[in-house]
Amino acid sequence: MGFFSKLKEGLTRTRQGFVEKIENLVGGGKKIDEELYEELEELLIQADVGVKTSVDLVENLKKTVKERNIEDAQELKNILKELIAGMMGTEEFTLNLNGCPAVIVVIGVNGVGKTTTIGKLAYNLRQDGKKVLLAAGDTFRAAAIDQLEIWGERGGTDVIKHKEGADPAAVVYDAIQAARARKSDVLIIDTAGRLHTKTNLMEELKKIFRVISREMPGAPDEVLLVLDATTGQNAVSQAKLFAQACGTTGIVLTKLDGTAKGGVVIGIRSEMDIPVKYIGIGEKIDDLKEFSPGDFVEALFE
Repeated sequence: MGFFSKLKEGLTRTRQGFVEKIENLVGGGKKIDEELYEELEELLIQADVGVKTSVDLVENLKKTVKERNIEDAQELKNILKELIAGMMGTEEFTLNLNGCPAVIVVIGVNGVGKTTTIGKLAYNLRQDGKKVLLAAGDTFRAAAIDQLEIWGERGGTDVIKHKEGADPAAVVYDAIQAARARKSDVLIIDTAGRLHTKTNLMEELKKIFRVISREMPGAPDEVLLVLDATTGQNAVSQAKLFAQACGTTGIVLTKLDGTAKGGVVIGIRSEMDIPVKYIGIGEKIDDLKEFSPGDFVEALFE
């Protein structure tokens, strides 16, 4: 199955809970009036596009309908697609891998698919001919170290680790030295799934960043925040909190294939100045894909 077909399949639940409902709403010779706009706004909010973004979209829709003198409600779907495409933009944001080695820190709360994302990202980079090293910086959970090792074995990538409960900053220090000695192209660092309310864990994260910047001035090259698309607007809240604390450079949205709340991608793009760089659309090792806004909108509305 090609990437677009897979993306389209992955967005099935979102399309059913969003686009198909819009089609039903505007079909059957409905009149374009305030009631229709209100129902449309409600549908957007239910799809987790977000309140502010939904209100903005409907306001722009009203304006466009008036400017083009449109009377057929069925045309609203295509205008909405056009407006969402404009909001999402066309720019595709690739990883910054300029460092030698490039250092990628992966952050996010427990259960979002962080370690799995690291395994898949390492696989992608190796497919591109990069020499990759992983650092098991989540020493908080023994399972996290084991899980990272399993993904490392799957993708043929070595893992630098200490025992459970060790200082994560010490793991990171050792990983940087190992990456240099082995002439790795990319070092990917896993971190504990910290909640923004856990002050000690946030301090631990800051310590990791201090070690990185001391050992490699200018690093990290990327700070990727992994978010679970099934959590909808909660993902947007997490994005805002982590962006303040960690200087997030990109977002990875996982579990898009398992949610009716894929509209959250639109909300994140509209409300935050942080690009979505990857999306997870399945369980397989090659199911982490670079995010293309154009492909996303086409797959959603097709």
